[in-house]
Amino acid sequence: MHSHLPLTKVALKLAFCSAVLTSATLAHASLIVPGKLTVGTDMTFPPYEYLDGKTPAGFDIEFMNGVAQEMKLQPHYVDTRFTSLIPGLQAKRYDVIASALFITPEREKVIDLVPYLKTGESLFTLSSSSFKPKKPEDLCGHTVGSMQGTYWLEKLHALSSDYCVKQGLKPIQVSEYSTDPQTTQALLAHAVEVQMTDASVANAVVTRMKGRLVLTSDTLLYPVLVGLGVSKDNPEFKQQLTDGIAAFKTSGHYADLLKKYSLAEPTDADIQAMKK
Repeated sequence: MHSHLPLTKVALKLAFCSAVLTSATLAHASLIVPGKLTVGTDMTFPPYEYLDGKTPAGFDIEFMNGVAQEMKLQPHYVDTRFTSLIPGLQAKRYDVIASALFITPEREKVIDLVPYLKTGESLFTLSSSSFKPKKPEDLCGHTVGSMQGTYWLEKLHALSSDYCVKQGLKPIQVSEYSTDPQTTQALLAHAVEVQMTDASVANAVVTRMKGRLVLTSDTLLYPVLVGLGVSKDNPEFKQQLTDGIAAFKTSGHYADLLKKYSLAEPTDADIQAMKK
């Protein structure tokens, strides 16, 4: 009887090693580049993502660096304009989108989204402007600047037709630009009267401009959850990413990062409400 014990141990060890190798193979097979976490992001959107010289920086960059470390992967960032991010994911140019991507029903039809932030929009104008809108309804008859492809554009167009016009007011004139900084330049050049953008982005821009711009909205407009975009064809990677996020949160570094950027983590209630 005892003579079979070493053989059993060897068999178990071989089986364990085989399982580990299979797991590692699956992990590598689900990545664009084995050993790397390839991230698509539009680095024109501070404080979420931007280039500090030639170095990627911002909340999403620090967040993904931490998650990648937990996943034992090397992060690699692919700077991509916002409207090209989802097509790029579908074309397998990167494993994940991390670019302040709001979770919407339309986006969920084509990609999976893993929630990790809660945010909303703000309005800001030139400090010298007499127009100081507090809410979207105040925008009727005015020119609003926005980055292309954003979640709130559809809401502004709907508000213009369903509220402004029906109230006998002039429609909202929306001017779209390729990047958020280009939109701000249009505002500074008086090409638009007000800019709508993510609340954290707006706060950063107004602070950086040192008195030239002012936030005019006093509540979070169109609250929404932000998610990491992953392919529907790669459920194994989505689970790996979810596990990496959970490990990063457990480390305590995620809470520190939220505090640093004055951002909020979505509650379980927020996530459940999103699924309804």
